[in-house]
Amino acid sequence: MKKIFIKTAFVGLLSMGLTSCADDLNISSIDPQTSSTYEDMQLLAKIYSTMGLTGQKGPAGNSDISSDEGESGFYRTTFNLMEQPTDECNWAWQTDTDIPQITSIGWNSSSPRVQWCYQRLGFNLTLCNFYLANTADKAEDSNYKLYRAEVRFLRALYYWYFLDLWHKAPFKDETYAVDALPVCMEGKDLYNWLDNELTEIEGELAPIGEFNSSANFGRADQGSAYILHARLALNSAVYTDGAVKDYQKAVEYSDKVINSGKYALATTPKAHPTNGLTYSGYAQVFMADNDQNPEAMKEIILPIRQDGKSTKCYSGANYLVSSMRIVGMPYMGTTNGWSCNYARPNLIQKFFPAENIPMSSEKAPDDATEADIIALDAQDGSDTKSILAAAGDDRALFYAGRGGGIRKLHVEKMANFLDGISIVKWQNIRTDGGTTNDVEFPDTDIPLLRYAEAFMTRAEAKWRLGDTEAALNDINTLRARANAKALTNLTEQDVIDEWCREFYMEGRRRSDLNRFDMFVGKKYIWDWKGGVAKGQSVDSHFKFYPIPIDDINGNPNMAEHQNAGY
Repeated sequence: MKKIFIKTAFVGLLSMGLTSCADDLNISSIDPQTSSTYEDMQLLAKIYSTMGLTGQKGPAGNSDISSDEGESGFYRTTFNLMEQPTDECNWAWQTDTDIPQITSIGWNSSSPRVQWCYQRLGFNLTLCNFYLANTADKAEDSNYKLYRAEVRFLRALYYWYFLDLWHKAPFKDETYAVDALPVCMEGKDLYNWLDNELTEIEGELAPIGEFNSSANFGRADQGSAYILHARLALNSAVYTDGAVKDYQKAVEYSDKVINSGKYALATTPKAHPTNGLTYSGYAQVFMADNDQNPEAMKEIILPIRQDGKSTKCYSGANYLVSSMRIVGMPYMGTTNGWSCNYARPNLIQKFFPAENIPMSSEKAPDDATEADIIALDAQDGSDTKSILAAAGDDRALFYAGRGGGIRKLHVEKMANFLDGISIVKWQNIRTDGGTTNDVEFPDTDIPLLRYAEAFMTRAEAKWRLGDTEAALNDINTLRARANAKALTNLTEQDVIDEWCREFYMEGRRRSDLNRFDMFVGKKYIWDWKGGVAKGQSVDSHFKFYPIPIDDINGNPNMAEHQNAGY
């Protein structure tokens, strides 16, 4: 990671602008590498802000790392590696750099998109270690003990992404010399380090649910650590090559979240005062006022703070909202319609096994207004409201109407946004009918960790431990919230499909498929897996990403640790 730690990190510590969570700490921007008078709290603001921002100026200019700034954000880079190669979505613009390799599972150690993610995680880790090293003398101060625990949690989060995506990490902590190169920490060793680190900090973080409030929304408390610890334990067999199977620990940490009484699933529908739509509790979690609407907030354990006024970038909520829309769709909520990400047929099949999703088959008139499109879609039964009713599941947030053009379900070539059904799960619309801060850059916070995960984690862990009845209870809790019919039995396919139905397009699908041994190989084939229309098996070495060749060449500590097959 020589390029990250030496070439980019020292010029990239300037804070671009502050998220709301940073403002709550009364923090201002600073560059600790060039100023001898920086304040620790200012650096803490930068550490939190890099979850949702990409540089010092925004939305572009003076970026943290030396790649395309719009592509370099934490959420966008991790989302792409977790979602683009899977059965959930496809990127329409196959001429974009490295997209065919990512969407078809054919990358190599020179893949730019793999490197962008590796660099972003490395940069964010640098900030965490810098803060911890420079506050070591204040570790016993009660305030700093809390802040340091939060930073240690974020550092653990980034190392979790390294473990999940690469099965190893270029490891440093605050005890290493500033100019020391990271060492390679792999598989079981990194798993054990994360297990111990999370255990150590849990008692030092704010009590569970403490920051599930408007005053501190966006900061990490015990709830964040518990849910990440449960996730880590659920994936233990993958991370340790079968040496550890901590499913009971996954249950125990899920219990800590569920039994705390500090969170709840969003369940109460809300009628929009002007557009005529009613949004389910599930839908509200992904809308523009999810940091102010108590119904949504009570489910979100840790959000990435976003608002269209002070966190302008192309890598956060803007990416999620804009990439899934095309000009002409109704209820856009934004002036941006990038027409990029759309649903693969296999995602639609999770809600419509017979592929009988209602779709428009006639083009709208060229002079059709938004009101005309809405009326025609209702007439066709292809609007989101009709799709939700046909699916019998509040989570089926898709659009197959006339807006932007006629969509298809199966195609022989991936080249067009209309080659699939549109996903409208992420919205820059407020449930209260209020005006958003910006019509281009969304206000929608990204629920990075949310309460529903505790139910799915506990369900899968119980299922793996042989307690099918308990697993069914947890899955049916989520299905009841979605007004979906309860399941009466539970197969392996049911469990992995329910993960998809609850969490599609939230930046985790590859991780879940890997845990079921379905990402590589031939156990599960989806459209365009391996780059062919009907899908094909892919080699097992694609289970994890390669260490970028630049890091192999620049860091002798990583040179002997490339993943097999690259």
